[in-house]
Amino acid sequence: MTVDASSDTAGDAGLLSLRIDLPQGRIGPGKIDLLEAIDREGSISAAGRALGMSYKRAWDLVDALNKLLGQAAVAASPGGHRGGGATLTEAGRSLVADYRAIERAAQRAAEPRLAALMRRTRSAQTATE
Repeated sequence: MTVDASSDTAGDAGLLSLRIDLPQGRIGPGKIDLLEAIDREGSISAAGRALGMSYKRAWDLVDALNKLLGQAAVAASPGGHRGGGATLTEAGRSLVADYRAIERAAQRAAEPRLAALMRRTRSAQTATE
């Protein structure tokens, strides 16, 4: 989960990693990070490079998202001498927004128990030192 770790509450309580399992497929931080990188970089290949993944892996994830949504998450134009490009569609932008909203809500809901877990693990670490 890529909730802002710089916030005091998130850093003190630990972070969740959120994966959503839908009947059509899974949505997790890797796919969402890829969509955000495509939006930022303007191409699937540049987004893949920025995330340390191959072009094929990036395309496979985009294809999986398109199938999961039943429509394109990314609008890609072919390369050539001018080069290609990619942008998020409205469906892609909505997916990112929904995932991040669910992620923030889950983090807020879990913070008290995560904080308790962090206290227990710190106590256990201190006891073994």
